[in-house]
Amino acid sequence: MDWLQMAKAREQELIQELQQLIQIESVKDENNFSDIIPFGVGPKAALDFMLQKGIEQGMITKNIDNMAGHIEMGQGEEIVGVLCHVDVVPAGDLQNWTYPPFEGQVVEGKLFGRGAIDDKGPTMAAWLAMKLIHDAKIPLTKRVRMIIGTDEESGFQCVTRYFEKEDMPTVGFAPDADFPLINAEKGIAHLSFSSKEKYSSDEQLTSFYAGKRTNMVPDEATAILKYADTDLSGNFQKFLKENGVEGTFTKAENGIIIVVKGKSAHAMEPEKGKNAAVYLTKFLQSVVTTKQSKAFVDFIVSVFDKDHFGAALELDYEDSMSGPTTLNPGIVKFDKHGASIEVSMRYSVSYPFEEKITRVQSLLQHELFTLDVVSNSNPHYVSEEDNLVQTLLQVYRKYSNDYSKPLSTGGGTYARVMKKGVAFGMLFPGEADVAHQADEFVDIENLIKATAIYAEAIVNLATN
Repeated sequence: MDWLQMAKAREQELIQELQQLIQIESVKDENNFSDIIPFGVGPKAALDFMLQKGIEQGMITKNIDNMAGHIEMGQGEEIVGVLCHVDVVPAGDLQNWTYPPFEGQVVEGKLFGRGAIDDKGPTMAAWLAMKLIHDAKIPLTKRVRMIIGTDEESGFQCVTRYFEKEDMPTVGFAPDADFPLINAEKGIAHLSFSSKEKYSSDEQLTSFYAGKRTNMVPDEATAILKYADTDLSGNFQKFLKENGVEGTFTKAENGIIIVVKGKSAHAMEPEKGKNAAVYLTKFLQSVVTTKQSKAFVDFIVSVFDKDHFGAALELDYEDSMSGPTTLNPGIVKFDKHGASIEVSMRYSVSYPFEEKITRVQSLLQHELFTLDVVSNSNPHYVSEEDNLVQTLLQVYRKYSNDYSKPLSTGGGTYARVMKKGVAFGMLFPGEADVAHQADEFVDIENLIKATAIYAEAIVNLATN
């Protein structure tokens, strides 16, 4: 079968359906949820959209508690899983977007929108691949099941519930990362640093807020000061220029409001962003003098300024399978309830997790901060010699003529929840990774190529 030509023939169908999915603002709603909408209206609407597409195609569909669902075709005892997600991270500051994040505009061969590359574009490529196979009436000896989650960006509760009720695929892949293939995923831990002492009403720093998700580099941070000993406006402008960031300085009735705007990026690659929280605390270091305010800004600067690897707390570590451990302070707060720093740590496959965490907790005994592990997802690894890896690599190489070795990632995909699963595309080598950034996009030509790769890969996995 000429999967590439078949995919090209249905390009407009692919674009239109992707635009429809992007137009659903499927960001998790922390304040509006119930049993009917466990993660909010948007994620459920995106799940319903996909399941309806499966029904229209005449495939088997199932909804698991409005958290996840599947679309299935083929027959057999074994299951080939294609694990996708339709939830997205928040758009952030809309002023940073050239094109509206929830429209799906096509400009110069690119389709722009939140989720275009993470993970709605790859999801629709895999969906068209399934339709091409179904319409071509290819006989399958295994069931092919697209499993659709709605909480990938903030906890994986969706697939946790799904696999409590449904069978685990024999093998599978998640089209939610990079080609040629990712067979090593770092562990992901949510670390929480919090102040030991209660907030004092005499503190110079009234409040500090930055970030919405631990898996995003904060692109804005805001601090309110009761007072300052000197005229800070000029010093602040000088600081912004020296550090290549933007911000505002305002004197108001409730104090001095200072805002720093950085650059968002995915927590798996924090070095690609500019953490607004770190920049603002760096400026405040020479400004605040009261005990807790000073301890708060000093701690953040000492641990996170110019260091994404946790060296200051001896959390740094790397191995040949997956590279270095990274830390992203994604949510930073200081107010009357105290101080907290929520960190996404992406740690190497062979990382001695318990030993490292115990060591940090010991180091912090004489500091004003404590460390708690909120959650931890263990690393995931499938040998390069495994038949699943070799089959997918063979298909990818046929369409790309790229013989690169498998990769590792600090990102967490649904591959890690499978007994035998890997992340397979759809970002091609050399492409800019714009996931979680403003003006996120997918290259349409590559979207078509990925569709062909997924179609042939699914056939090979479901007929051998």
